[in-house]
Amino acid sequence: MKYKRILLKLSGEALMGSRQYGIDPERLSEYAQDIKQIIEEGVEVAIVIGGGNIFRGVAGASAGMDRVQGDHMGMLATVINGLALQSALENADVPTRLQTAIKINEVAEPFIRRKALRHLEKGRVVIFGGGTGNPYFTTDSAAVLRAIEIEADVILKGTRVDGIYNADPEKDKEAIKFDNISFDDVIRKGLKVMDTTAFTLSQENELPIIVFDMNRKGNLMRVVLGEKVGTEVSL
Repeated sequence: MKYKRILLKLSGEALMGSRQYGIDPERLSEYAQDIKQIIEEGVEVAIVIGGGNIFRGVAGASAGMDRVQGDHMGMLATVINGLALQSALENADVPTRLQTAIKINEVAEPFIRRKALRHLEKGRVVIFGGGTGNPYFTTDSAAVLRAIEIEADVILKGTRVDGIYNADPEKDKEAIKFDNISFDDVIRKGLKVMDTTAFTLSQENELPIIVFDMNRKGNLMRVVLGEKVGTEVSL
């Protein structure tokens, strides 16, 4: 295995499958099986999940809602997704803990770094919900922050696209994919990998990011084995 401890970033939209909103149980089950495969190989897995399939704080703010209120609603959406993913993993016999940046003691543990590390060492998947616990910060920022805190080897950003392109491959058939690209080149070319705060934090801490297609079965295993899947962003 190339990576011993990973932080897997999943978007809320990834959980929709072919639906227009909400959660697709089949997609969740597929993800759980892929995660189970790498757990069985001894990889330690932490997950940060978005909430865009349920609610986006930015979208609420653009519609006239108070931004802080909207972001808090978005944080709760990530907890709902975290609970759904936890259930899918446990149905696949994968021991899991959900930790949240906002206190919801009846449904999840509060985020405590030492506890998270202990869970990982014991082979449990740790899902981090609630973003960073602060408004104005995305779940991308939460993913990088948690990855640094747990000393992850890499951030794996699972998307529905198979890497980073110089244009949107879903709109431009001539778009060119990068196999490897530096942090500086991503910034220079204006490519959207993560929001600027998250991306800069990752660069400052020399934490590589791999963007790959999570919806293709077996890709997660191929990435942790070190195969050339998706696009790697590094120094």
